[in-house]
Amino acid sequence: MKNLLTILFTFAALSVFAQSSKTVGQQSEINYKYRLSTPVITLGNIGKGGERTNTQHVELHVKRQLSRKDIIGIKFATWRLFQPMGILWWDGLLDKIDSQSEFYPGYLRETGLGVSYQRMLWKGLFATVEILPQLKTYLTEDNTKIANGFKLYTSYHIGYHIAFGKKKRFFIEPQIHSQNWIVDTNTPAAFKALDKKWRTYFLFEPNIYFGINF
Repeated sequence: MKNLLTILFTFAALSVFAQSSKTVGQQSEINYKYRLSTPVITLGNIGKGGERTNTQHVELHVKRQLSRKDIIGIKFATWRLFQPMGILWWDGLLDKIDSQSEFYPGYLRETGLGVSYQRMLWKGLFATVEILPQLKTYLTEDNTKIANGFKLYTSYHIGYHIAFGKKKRFFIEPQIHSQNWIVDTNTPAAFKALDKKWRTYFLFEPNIYFGINF
């Protein structure tokens, strides 16, 4: 997690340098109707191998620009949780990872295919809503399946789209997002006991997406 924060702050610094590039609201980018992107959080898993805290996070977005203001998309995501997602920063999230005090007796794998809507608000400033139905698989530490379930995961984003490169084909999107999951079924008792101690939402997660227009 600490390595991830270092990566995020590094990309944030790069985004300041890139802000002189034109944004999605300008004339030169309307020719690009599609975009492909992924969050830099996926880079935080590289080199971790079989570590207990490796979330094995993979996420991909394919979006279609309907107009200068409206963008719709499809989102695929899969990740592996080692502790409840509802532990917030001010609950001592990083300390609990270091102490392993809230670790599950195994893992929770969540995989889903969902939809998103992105609205350009002013220049590169945007707001996004994502809805991601997920299939849950509960596993022991040696990856033996315990149970299956379902979760409806939604997230809400505020960020800035910055295009760069000779033809403004590449972009980054620094953003802050929050998420919740009000539908969450068939959780095994040992996992549920930990989940009930915490919230069904997470607030103010920093992230940066990078991608290509085409």
